[in-house]
Amino acid sequence: MSSISGTLFRVSTFGESHGPGVGVILDGCPPGFAINLDELQQELNRRKPGQSHLTTARQEPDSLEILSGVFEGKSLGTPIAMMVRNVDNRSQDYQSFAQIYRPSHADFTYHAKYGHRTPHGGGRASVRETIGRVAAGAIAKQILRNELGVETIAWVESVGTVDSQALKKPPQTRDQVDSNLIRCPNEIAAKKMIALVEEARSNKDSVGGTIGVIVRGVPPGLGDPVFDKLEAELAKASLSIPACKGFESGSGFEGTRLFGSQHNDEFIPAADPHKHGPTAELPAPVLETRTNMSGGIQGGISNGMPILCRLAFKPTATIAQALGSVNEKGESVTLEARGRHDPCVLPRAVPIVEAVFNLVLMDAYLRQRAAVPEWWIRYKRDREG
Repeated sequence: MSSISGTLFRVSTFGESHGPGVGVILDGCPPGFAINLDELQQELNRRKPGQSHLTTARQEPDSLEILSGVFEGKSLGTPIAMMVRNVDNRSQDYQSFAQIYRPSHADFTYHAKYGHRTPHGGGRASVRETIGRVAAGAIAKQILRNELGVETIAWVESVGTVDSQALKKPPQTRDQVDSNLIRCPNEIAAKKMIALVEEARSNKDSVGGTIGVIVRGVPPGLGDPVFDKLEAELAKASLSIPACKGFESGSGFEGTRLFGSQHNDEFIPAADPHKHGPTAELPAPVLETRTNMSGGIQGGISNGMPILCRLAFKPTATIAQALGSVNEKGESVTLEARGRHDPCVLPRAVPIVEAVFNLVLMDAYLRQRAAVPEWWIRYKRDREG
């Protein structure tokens, strides 16, 4: 179904942007795991609206409610239901153009598919739906960090024509990313990005850009050949985020400009064999690569090097300029949209990107444990010394 994702670590999100609330049902969380609820709320705080003048003015506390699956701070192994109630939903803002298909929105396509739609905000197509993914992703993040030492960091790589070049030297900590409002680790580029977003907002316009993401500590062996390649699953999860229009893994499109002799990642012995997981009774030696054009994934399977990707996000569709459109009767109209929207989605998209990456990696981790139990036994023994 369209609102369910994952094989063993399964999430099902629900709710609309202007309904009573939004949330997620997470099934497959291992029992007995101590969940840091404060950390879950912190992730939602990074995603919520109204953070600064660079985001939508909608004011939502986004306070997380745990409805089931957790007792005394630990997972029960049963479905975990989490919900956030909508507080500042002003449906009346959309009433004057309820019958008009907003340009570049999902109004028309949802109507074409279902024959019926909510005219209040984006409904399921709204970025508000991602609250459920961020909450579930925060649990995945904690498990991956505690059991594998995995850390996922995303950042704003570019806004419009302003490029940070951070992909060449990714940030080491999240604090570097959160040090400014735009969530770019390059302070000089960040100032230019903020100015560009402010300019777009003052012109009643919007601007897009790219987000970089690095995942360190991923052991080799996650992902599956052919149809369920790890980068294919990451791409699918990334492109399911509202406004995401492109995905690159490793060298991406820039790699097409190189010769094979420039692009191949030469193998070298690992400087620290323990950093990549099990060393005893391994069927293959523990390696690193001299370069990382592959972005940590080869043949659809992680190779132990950092996973490095870049995602493209379009400009926010709703702007405060008059635009031509068509109503439900097929008549040409002029639309002057109202409502509260981000002039640039990128700062709030950073925690969403981290969440969907962690969800994919958590599912791949559980699938690997189930398919090759000895892999997990060796890995756990090595990590515990």
